[in-house]
Amino acid sequence: MERSGDSMKKGSKGRAGGVEEMKPEYDFSGGVRGKHAARFKDVVLVTLDRDVAAVFPDANSVNRVLRGLIKLMSPVAARSTRAPRPGKKG
Repeated sequence: MERSGDSMKKGSKGRAGGVEEMKPEYDFSGGVRGKHAARFKDVVLVTLDRDVAAVFPDANSVNRVLRGLIKLMSPVAARSTRAPRPGKKG
């Protein structure tokens, strides 16, 4: 039988285990949950590849280009929520 000291598993260090205490400098007693959440209600985050992100200095420039692309698309394609199937037209 294996003794607990010989186990390869590490001890629990999260909330459940209660092993770690929060450092005193991390004082959130005056914090308000969700204080800034309303600002981000309608925000959608998208991760860009580095080479693409290098072209756009900020979110406004990305949105301008995407809105221009949407205007160039056909009305049916612009409203579509999914990509067309390979081999099908429309």
